[in-house]
Amino acid sequence: MATSKKTSTSKKTSTSKKATKKRSTLVIVESPAKAHTIEKYLGTGYTVKASMGHLIDLPKSRMAIDIENDFQPEYITVRGRAKLLKELQKDAKNSTEVLLASDNDREGEAIAWHLRNALQDKTDAKISRIVFNEITPPAIKAAVKNPGDIEEDKVNAQKARRVLDRLVGYNLSPILWKKVKNGLSAGRVQSVALRIICEREKEVEDFIPTEYWTLDADFSKGKTKFSGQLVLYKGEKPELKNEKEVNEIIEKIKSSDCIVKGIKYTDKSVKPRPPFTTSTLQQAAANRLGFTSRKTMQIAQQLYEGVNIGSNRVGLITYMRTDSVRISQTALDDVRDWLSKNFPNELSPEPIHYSVGKGAQDAHEGIRPTYTSYTPDSVKEYLSRDQLRLYTIVWERFVSSQMTNAKTRTTSLEITAGDAVFRLSVSKIIEKGFYSVIKLLSSKEEVTGNLPSLKEGEKIQAESFHPDQHFTQGPARYTDASIVKTLEEKGIGRPSTYAPIISVLLDRYYVTRSNKQLVPTQLGRIINKILIEAFPTVISEGFTADFETNLDKVENHELVWNEMIGDFYSPFKKRVDEVLETQESMKGIFDEPTEQVCEKCGKPMVKKLGRFGFFLACSGFPECHNTKAIPLAKCPVPGCTGDIVVRKAKGRGKEFYGCTNYPTCSFISHFKPLPDQYCPKCGWFLVEKFDKKNGSYKACINPDCDYLHSAEDEEGK
Repeated sequence: MATSKKTSTSKKTSTSKKATKKRSTLVIVESPAKAHTIEKYLGTGYTVKASMGHLIDLPKSRMAIDIENDFQPEYITVRGRAKLLKELQKDAKNSTEVLLASDNDREGEAIAWHLRNALQDKTDAKISRIVFNEITPPAIKAAVKNPGDIEEDKVNAQKARRVLDRLVGYNLSPILWKKVKNGLSAGRVQSVALRIICEREKEVEDFIPTEYWTLDADFSKGKTKFSGQLVLYKGEKPELKNEKEVNEIIEKIKSSDCIVKGIKYTDKSVKPRPPFTTSTLQQAAANRLGFTSRKTMQIAQQLYEGVNIGSNRVGLITYMRTDSVRISQTALDDVRDWLSKNFPNELSPEPIHYSVGKGAQDAHEGIRPTYTSYTPDSVKEYLSRDQLRLYTIVWERFVSSQMTNAKTRTTSLEITAGDAVFRLSVSKIIEKGFYSVIKLLSSKEEVTGNLPSLKEGEKIQAESFHPDQHFTQGPARYTDASIVKTLEEKGIGRPSTYAPIISVLLDRYYVTRSNKQLVPTQLGRIINKILIEAFPTVISEGFTADFETNLDKVENHELVWNEMIGDFYSPFKKRVDEVLETQESMKGIFDEPTEQVCEKCGKPMVKKLGRFGFFLACSGFPECHNTKAIPLAKCPVPGCTGDIVVRKAKGRGKEFYGCTNYPTCSFISHFKPLPDQYCPKCGWFLVEKFDKKNGSYKACINPDCDYLHSAEDEEGK
């Protein structure tokens, strides 16, 4: 009996093990949030795990490229990821099928390729690749039903980019260590972006603003007031160089009759814009919402991976790394059905198809909401403020793209006053069209205004004249929005790299943000100068754009990846060796002796370049650790002997400029003093300011002084 019982138990255990050995399909995605959403959609029979991005990659401590073996990369398990990889291998062993569901781009394909290689010897389960553009139940279930193979050519394109970046970075960085400062680094694409920013900064600095004036007049009829600007004087366009010239005109026309000369009506049709791409989303979020490119992509990732809407978890937008405006037929049907019920009069009679830009990979649709019925108002209680704002502009842009044109009517009016002609224009919307769904994505086309009923030849009253001083605007510094637009136009980088390019430059302190503008630091300028003088071809827009084109050719099986790398590397390495031998060291400029004495030990202070710019350090280091900020200007407060230095606010760490005699002297400025530039009127230091009216200009920091920099000041130096 005992033996029989034992046998029975043994059989039961064996049967149990057999029943649980391979119990489900394993789906591997990149992030836990995405895994959580997809597992809810798939239900029982599926286990969804996250790889947390790359599990296998090049090591950080060495180049790891076998140059003698056709540039083959030497991959390792990423430090700290071995435990996770073993868990996935164990899960794969206990699964009937493994579906690799990393993102549908080159990086995602490489992640899937590495995972397949790491799992295939640990399981007899079939390993397949699935891709999708949106995280919705239909899209996920369709992908699961139609698994495919890994695209080796796409993997090779990623491999080529990774290898070239490693070869460039690991050869250029040692030059900077030897010739500039230890710990610096240089990257292929980031260095080109830095060059573009530095070249624009040179244009900004070289620009000399010219003073000019405009003259506005306030008119009235009854209770309605309206303003016009002087456009003609004695039959010619006025060029008013100073206040005296403006006042002379005012004296001659102020007693003249003001007569309506001409009224013109112009109707304009305004077309809706296509759905967002990565680039246009980052630009719109920067311009409309004030988001950095990094913040935009972080929030878009959250919306894509899934948000809890009541009891359901929903991926609210499609994949956010795309250069295409193409929209699927399913999405078109969905949005047009919604519009037919909610805005039937503004629905475009036929579907609108937008052309894909030249050079676009077109792997994904444009960025759109996954379900049109999830309007911003219907989901606002489930989203954070920033999530809602970004989702709103995505929803508005997509829905409006299938609506009728808006129409505006502009009324242009000319009023004569003696020899002067004033002109004013007022626009109003006469057919809302796609503007019917626009809230956050407001447009200049929507500007409205009112005019009284006027007839040609009618006499009206001029109430007052307003002369206004301006300065010509030089080229604007790049912002997140404009640098992304420039990178896209020049073919530098891809949708997935725009935000990281900016982030790397900021993190390395090669560039800082000032008034949302990207300004190169002194360190950034020095590095840029060395790199473009030594490697003008590599650190160029043309080389970077051509390489992106070649990556597309690799992906399309038109080019062999390591042959392309071989053609580049030999002359590049030769030039690297030459520069290491001949480039003059610039390390001396970063340890410049000063006349200041350390108040702690009495030794001389030395000017050094650190992580966040120049500072003063005691030459007695390491015995003495005294450091302090470099004075930027003398404190302008009468009787104060202090210096103005850069300081950081507590908490957010935002920079401002204050007196070294604080708290005795409480002077502060949020504008950086310009080196050795002082006001000719009062002697206080000058700062650079920026506004939309004047652009960048120099002004006195004294609140009681009205000095603004002009061309005459520059010529008088």
